[in-house]
Amino acid sequence: MSRTPVDKAAPHTPHQDLHSEQGALRGEHPGRSRNPVIKVADLAWLEFEKPGLDRAEVFARDFGFAIAARTEGELWLRGTFAGSPCMVIRKGRTSRFIGPAFRAAERGDLDRLARATGSTVRDIGVPGGGQSVALLDPSGLSVRVVHCAEQLPALPEQEPLLLNFGTGHRRTNVTQRPPREPSRIQRLGHVVLETSVFAPTLDWYLDTLGLIVSDFLFLDGQRDRGPTMAFIRCDQGRVAVDHHTLALHLGPGTGYVHSAYQVTDLDAIGAGGEYLAERGYRRSWGIGRHIQGSQLFDYWRDPDHFMLEHFADGDLFSCDLEPGWAPMSASGLAQWGPPVTRDFLGTSPSPAKLREVMTALRGDNELDPARLLGLMKAMSS
Repeated sequence: MSRTPVDKAAPHTPHQDLHSEQGALRGEHPGRSRNPVIKVADLAWLEFEKPGLDRAEVFARDFGFAIAARTEGELWLRGTFAGSPCMVIRKGRTSRFIGPAFRAAERGDLDRLARATGSTVRDIGVPGGGQSVALLDPSGLSVRVVHCAEQLPALPEQEPLLLNFGTGHRRTNVTQRPPREPSRIQRLGHVVLETSVFAPTLDWYLDTLGLIVSDFLFLDGQRDRGPTMAFIRCDQGRVAVDHHTLALHLGPGTGYVHSAYQVTDLDAIGAGGEYLAERGYRRSWGIGRHIQGSQLFDYWRDPDHFMLEHFADGDLFSCDLEPGWAPMSASGLAQWGPPVTRDFLGTSPSPAKLREVMTALRGDNELDPARLLGLMKAMSS
């Protein structure tokens, strides 16, 4: 996780540059728990199953991962930063997302979490060894909290280019020729999840793992019914961390939407994107700059149709900032860049999507016709 000590002398302006017109109204969700069970330090890795580990490894290398470990049944991927792996892919009959693993701030947090939830601390086969507590969130998604015995050492970095700005000439008599090569992944940044039981799922992550909300989004004309999306960060006190480690949004499905991986800079995003395109991979959306979180972004689909993001230059918040509130809209996803695609929004009609919507409308959840129409309007606005 990127972290920067906050200058305590700087003026405290909670909503400056959040692209949120106002903070919470009286009685709205505070965006944090009064007494969470623990406070996780970061997102550790994501867990998937796929039938073809060879194909998964080819894409992983093309996308910019390094290989931390490979066995007949598991593929562990990592970035260049020291720490834990970014992803584990286990061999399975179908391609599916299993769930996220969050990093405990200290080993004792696993015992505290196990006592509070009636779970058990177990050893896990992460490279270097470690232990975890396995949980289920209110959506039914598997969530681990882990503590690794050893950190992976740092790998060589993809150096940022030296840029000239206006009258600031730091590069003379030297050309810029960024190589067309994979964008070297530095670390896992965040994961976005969809749930049809948004409110209890949000509260579970705040109450159980100690996450705090950076920004809420709400549907036009339905703010009184509460938010439908939350960008959520870890709470490390005065240490500034990523604007969001987890993002949750209301929808008919449950589970993975996309995950994001930090790279060096915009040139790494652009040159890495050209490398992926030359090898026949499909861009979902990009390149642009987000509003919530401010990241430079570029989204791609892997051969199993999972969406992954290259990003750089994201916002960092300390615990002092209260949540911003803004209306949800497709146009509010980016400050600049190409128009958002139907593929990214997940709005392309298909029999599977229609079945998912109909099942959700008949279920015991928060997706009623008014919410569905509000989401459809937001994604077309």
